[in-house]
Amino acid sequence: MNIINPATEEIIKTVQEDSPAALHEKYTVLRQAQKAWGLKKLSERLVVVQRFYELLGEQIEGLAAVLTAEVGKPLAQSRNEINGARARILWMMGHAERYLSEELITDTEELQEKISYEPLGVICNISAWNYPYLVGVNVFVPALMAGNAVMYKPSEYASLTGLEIEQLWKKAGLPSGVFELALGAKETGEALLELDFDGYFFTGSYRTGKHIYEKVAHKMVPCQLELGGKDPLYVADDVLDVAGVAAGTADGAFYNNGQSCCAVERIYVHESVYEAYEAAFLKEVQSWKIGLPTEEGVYIGALTRKEQLDVLEDQVQDALSKGATLLYGGKRSAGKGYYFEPTVLVNVTNEMKVMREESFGPIIGIMKVKDDEEALIFMKDTAYGLTAAVYSHDVDRAQRILSDIDAGSGYWNCCDRVSAGLPWSGRKHSGFGATLSHQGFRAFVKPKAWHLRK
Repeated sequence: MNIINPATEEIIKTVQEDSPAALHEKYTVLRQAQKAWGLKKLSERLVVVQRFYELLGEQIEGLAAVLTAEVGKPLAQSRNEINGARARILWMMGHAERYLSEELITDTEELQEKISYEPLGVICNISAWNYPYLVGVNVFVPALMAGNAVMYKPSEYASLTGLEIEQLWKKAGLPSGVFELALGAKETGEALLELDFDGYFFTGSYRTGKHIYEKVAHKMVPCQLELGGKDPLYVADDVLDVAGVAAGTADGAFYNNGQSCCAVERIYVHESVYEAYEAAFLKEVQSWKIGLPTEEGVYIGALTRKEQLDVLEDQVQDALSKGATLLYGGKRSAGKGYYFEPTVLVNVTNEMKVMREESFGPIIGIMKVKDDEEALIFMKDTAYGLTAAVYSHDVDRAQRILSDIDAGSGYWNCCDRVSAGLPWSGRKHSGFGATLSHQGFRAFVKPKAWHLRK
């Protein structure tokens, strides 16, 4: 399998995909190694995680260079991702004992009742390419803390980063066979679904997630799906700093080239502040540097997947054919690399693909609305339910709107953010189950109820 640099279209490296036989062998190793790992004290497991955390910091420049080379994001954003992953691990280390230790419920002279949390066993983590460190640590770190063994399949577009993660765990002192890598594309993923894992944890598209869920349902094991979104954002008429809101929300839409599940994907703006917002938003987008992700100051690098260029062009043409106005960008860049100009469309409607289908790229549609009620109607008009955001001076007003939207996260005066202490979960076509927070620990354990009569 060739690993291609999306910024130059050059082959970085060729790696060997795992055959079904090789995957079965790794699965057998995991099954054997998990028993001893699961019997270790939590404090012993945390020593290994602590060292993994330290190695991420010590090797950040080399790791960021590899990440940038294979996914195309600017170096500064690769460093940000690794530092963000370290911050999440730090939070997990500080809370693991609280959420994984047994709980005493009742303790009288006659009876003791308690809950223990046992590892699921051997879990399969089919991960994503857009934030391989962030979405990876959401799963494999708490899974390992809880005593599970992990089969980690990085996306084929982040294979080299997957290999780096595997080496980091080895250097951190993780016992042999507790963390195994599954290298390959679709065929590798299909082969993993045939093995008898004790849980499946997937991050990716709705289409693939639905396929995985249907394929493993008969196994009656946990299956969590972190899928895409079509995240709406509303700018109310009472915002105090329109220019500041425009700049911040532009970043929310275009950071990482828009290749984020929780990126802002459609914007609704109250008519009384619309013109000022549009002008400030355009000014911000025009200020960004586009180019090789290794160059200093670049904000927009290459898209990771070549196929996405066609998706974005189709969304632009669909919007224009239905009456939208192209304010900026709108096409792929000339020359080598998978580059697409940051694109701003106005005079859009919710019937256009750019406002209905996940874009996962540097494109946004901005629509004028007359009031909160109209904005809410449009925001709710989606099959997805990952995040929603409201910018307003009035927190009660914002919470009133957000409480009526079926989404896993609500943002007031912020967007495109994740917190280790809060659950990360989707609804409808955005998936189900949760990582992060206390729920992110409990996803990887089986509770056992103890009734102890004295």
